[in-house]
Amino acid sequence: MKDHQINSSADRNTTMSLRVIGAGFGRTGTLSLKVALEKLGFGPCHHMKEVMQNQKQTEWFYQASKGEKVNWQEVFEKYQSAVDWPAVAYYQELADEFPEAKIILGIRNVDAWYQSVRETIYTVTPNFPKWIRLVLPRANKAMDMIDRTVWIGEFSGRFEDKEFAVDVFNKHIELVKKDIPAERLLIHSAKDGWQPLCNFLGVPVPDEPYPWVNESIDFKRNLRIIKAMKWIPAILVIVLLLFKLK
Repeated sequence: MKDHQINSSADRNTTMSLRVIGAGFGRTGTLSLKVALEKLGFGPCHHMKEVMQNQKQTEWFYQASKGEKVNWQEVFEKYQSAVDWPAVAYYQELADEFPEAKIILGIRNVDAWYQSVRETIYTVTPNFPKWIRLVLPRANKAMDMIDRTVWIGEFSGRFEDKEFAVDVFNKHIELVKKDIPAERLLIHSAKDGWQPLCNFLGVPVPDEPYPWVNESIDFKRNLRIIKAMKWIPAILVIVLLLFKLK
């Protein structure tokens, strides 16, 4: 394991190329998979977190969400793997662009997946304060990108229709299995742990438990903060009026 990590560190000094592409929807254990891949030496791993924190990433995926052509080699030049939205929306393009990369299709019980999405990432854009979108153009682009890529692009604006969303989820799994040759594809659940993942990637199994990252608590806390921020302009107006009255 140590030798593999040393080699991976040396690779970071040169231009990288995607070696692993995640084809599973968000909330199928993508953050746990990101952590796992980085522990196995396939990092850095691209994730929605990278897009929200990096201006270039926001811009590239904003362009892609509008149907504009982007240079995937440039987008992923600093990454060895990619999971989660927005990258998963382009898994077939990425599979073609990086023909040596292996594909991992993350899966999860569909009812648990739907409930998780509905209670977490689906709540972000409708509750994101409009005033922030007005004063921060990059935040506005990020929210627009998420809407176009996920809620409109994947779910046709009908995610709240559970039957429809579940059907999209199940059809996506079948489409990936149809698009990607079996020898290039691993269907993986977080509960499967290290063994099938390491066998597929040809690396030793770490002497530690498979990472289990549960973002639900953080999402709910952050959502409360986001909702509270909606009132900041009104509070400022009230404060200014009070000072004026004095």
